[in-house]
Amino acid sequence: MAREARATYYEVSRQVSAGTLAPVYLLMGEEEYYIDKVSQLIVDTALKPEERDFNLDVVYGSEVRAGSVANMARQFPLLAERRVVVVREFQSMQDKASLLPYVKQPLTSTVLVLCHKHGMMDSPKALLTEIRKAGVVMESRRLFDNQLPPFVSDYLRSLGLAIEPQASQMLCEHVGSDLTRLASEMDKLRLLLPKGETTVRATHVEELTGVSKDYNNFELQGALAARDILKANRIVNYFRDNPKSFALTLTLASLFGFFSDVLTAFYAPDRSDDGIARWVGKSTWAARQSIIPARRNYRASKVVDIISEIRETDAKSKGVGGCKTPQGELLRELVYFILH
Repeated sequence: MAREARATYYEVSRQVSAGTLAPVYLLMGEEEYYIDKVSQLIVDTALKPEERDFNLDVVYGSEVRAGSVANMARQFPLLAERRVVVVREFQSMQDKASLLPYVKQPLTSTVLVLCHKHGMMDSPKALLTEIRKAGVVMESRRLFDNQLPPFVSDYLRSLGLAIEPQASQMLCEHVGSDLTRLASEMDKLRLLLPKGETTVRATHVEELTGVSKDYNNFELQGALAARDILKANRIVNYFRDNPKSFALTLTLASLFGFFSDVLTAFYAPDRSDDGIARWVGKSTWAARQSIIPARRNYRASKVVDIISEIRETDAKSKGVGGCKTPQGELLRELVYFILH
């Protein structure tokens, strides 16, 4: 099965789940989660558990040479239809080009899986070209922030669970774009839910992560968007009094991204809620919580000044200019500037 273009995780997983297996897979990219998921799916599809002792080899590119991998791949399966050879950390293999003769004539009874993490494999080009001819090249890209909530919803749906939008935002903001860790946290949430409960709520995420459902960066964005002075200062005071729940660097990054989205929203050709949400790459629910109110409550020129002030606050927090102001006070000054 030859593929000229780089396949996505969803394309490859559908093919493999349907039982369509190629003789060679190159799984590469920045997002490790999808690489691990597909490599495991290939093993689960190709081999029954009782067949793996004699027909599954898992090696590491930093510890094995290409010739040894080719020899493993040339072996015939024992009491099974297939063999599977998985090379983890393929990016660390020094003599990748030596796999070229095997890839040109792969054994149809072997599935060779090359897991190239932390980026794309651009060379050796001849090997990449032959893998495309013989099998499948999958590109595993990191998700953008606006793609994380759908990932969370899809993952929990596969477990028979739903999640409240606020809970999803809290979880994504706390964990970030590390999908492996995000999946692990969701597995923990499933165990945390009371018997019979099928919806993950903000209180559940609060219990798991220790992030307050009322005092977090997402709630601060909402308070600033609404120009709610009382609520914004209440959150600032909470951050100041609970330093373990507050990292100024993360809060500034959150506010910078938020106000950048607000500025982008001013240029949306479609001024409807759905149109603005699409323009800034957020869900309509998320846009309505903060971006759309902020667009209504701030002038574009003020948003430009706010973004500049966030940059200056970040510099101060790193000691630029000899600044020694405590982080909580820097945030208070920034919030005052934003609201006035």
